[in-house]
Formats: sequence, structure tokens, C-alpha cells
Amino acid sequence: MTAVFAACVVVTLLAAGANGYAAYVDLTRAEWVVANMTRLGVPQPWLAPLGLVKLAGAAGLLVGLAVPAVGVAAAAGLVAYFLGAVATVVRSRWYTHVAPLPFLLLAAASLALRLATW
Repeated sequence: MTAVFAACVVVTLLAAGANGYAAYVDLTRAEWVVANMTRLGVPQPWLAPLGLVKLAGAAGLLVGLAVPAVGVAAAAGLVAYFLGAVATVVRSRWYTHVAPLPFLLLAAASLALRLATW
């Protein structure tokens, strides 16, 4: 196993775990998530679909360890998703809310490493 592939596996597992957790808190409507989404102007009925997108992204990242094309698609989808999340934060002018950034960075790193090892 090369060092780049090992890094790909580690980063992909971290990104999948983070998105799995994010999906869980969205789907269970954790109070702090509802409060944050309300402050960001995201309608509460969107929580479940947004959580399902994160869950699908996490699953796709894991499948992508065996099927690289799926991993690339999942990581690219998560990058797009979290760019939208960053845009939502900027639109709301809540500049101290940086929660989407670690998820964006993990997804982007997973995508870059997956492409490097494909």
C-alpha cells in the first residue's frame, strides 16, 4: 500500500464518519442543528433531505474505497454540497459560523486523494 493510498483511506474514512454524524444530527433534528439552520434561513423541512444527502455521500465515500468512480462522484457531490453550505453562511452574514469548512476540506481532500490514486 502506497503512502498516498493510505492517506486516501484515512481521509476518506474521516470524511465518511463526519458526514455520517452530520446526517445523524440532521435526521434526529438535534436542537442545536435546528437553531443553526433557523439562523441561517434554512427551512426546517429541509433537514431530512439534507441529512439524506450527507448520508448518501458518506456511503458513497465508503463504497468508493472499492469502486473508485463511486468515490470520486461521492466526494465531488459533497464538495458541491458544502460549497452551497458555505454560500448559505455567507448569504446569512453569519461569518463566525465556520461549521461547513471542515466538511468541505475533508471532502476536497478525499476527492484529491481518490483522483491521485485512481
